[in-house]
Amino acid sequence: MPLTFTLDPSIDAGLRDGILDLWTDVSNAGGAVGFVAPVDRETIRPELVKHFAAMTEGRTRLLVGRDEDGQVAATAFFSFNTHRLMTHWVWLYTVMVHPRHQGKGYGRDLLAAAADAARGFDGIEAIRLTCRGGLGLERFYGSCGYKEVGRVPGAIRVAPGDDRDDITMLLPLL
Repeated sequence: MPLTFTLDPSIDAGLRDGILDLWTDVSNAGGAVGFVAPVDRETIRPELVKHFAAMTEGRTRLLVGRDEDGQVAATAFFSFNTHRLMTHWVWLYTVMVHPRHQGKGYGRDLLAAAADAARGFDGIEAIRLTCRGGLGLERFYGSCGYKEVGRVPGAIRVAPGDDRDDITMLLPLL
């Protein structure tokens, strides 16, 4: 059954907890979403609060995918550029699909829903995102239409002696 996507959902305790659970579970399953396992909700909470604060300020928007049980199963955060020469594209951050739903095509669905949402943003012509090397994520994003446009070797240190490339991907929307 497909996910149901909502752009700019109302933030309540249920959504907050659902995103915390998702982010924790994705991180602990080895997902490249800003943390390295093992991690708990309280470690992630300050980062989520930053996302919510940026949403309140109008700098960030949230896309949530819910499964057939109404549980938070996927997220992506859009971050708008404030530099006057870069307002024609958005960043896509914290792109996650719950591990129990991986392999069902929900990642592709999430990225398609994100592209559709971004096309509705005034003046937005492209989406940029970054991903951690060494996991094949660039191949997945490439299969969804994104092109690799930059790579910084060894920019992400996930552990001593384990440095990964920081890969920038771009999806033109026009």
